[in-house]
Amino acid sequence: MAKILIAEDETALRSFVARALKLDGHQVEEVGDGAEGIDRLGGGERYDLLLSDIRMPAMDGIELAHQASAMHPTMKILLMTGYAEQRERADNLAAIIVDVVSKPFSLPEIRAAVSRALAA
Repeated sequence: MAKILIAEDETALRSFVARALKLDGHQVEEVGDGAEGIDRLGGGERYDLLLSDIRMPAMDGIELAHQASAMHPTMKILLMTGYAEQRERADNLAAIIVDVVSKPFSLPEIRAAVSRALAA
């Protein structure tokens, strides 16, 4: 299965998504914001997918996506947001992200979105 890095500042949501993806057999690591995500990505670890919230403290998901793509051009990137204006900000990232998932989402929805992103 895939190695996935989740960057999400809401602890409960991050844990919920991580548990769901682990049930699918994925190896999952979690960070609380984009700055932690960049530290993890720069540490030599290779990930198949970055799943990141757009709106986070320290570094938002859009900046994280730009830096992550520059560091690891073949890694898939899937963003998530609960804000319509944030989704629109991600439109210019079409070349580096697979999709944007709208919050709130159900367990089957996020599992399916991750599956599609990995297959893309």
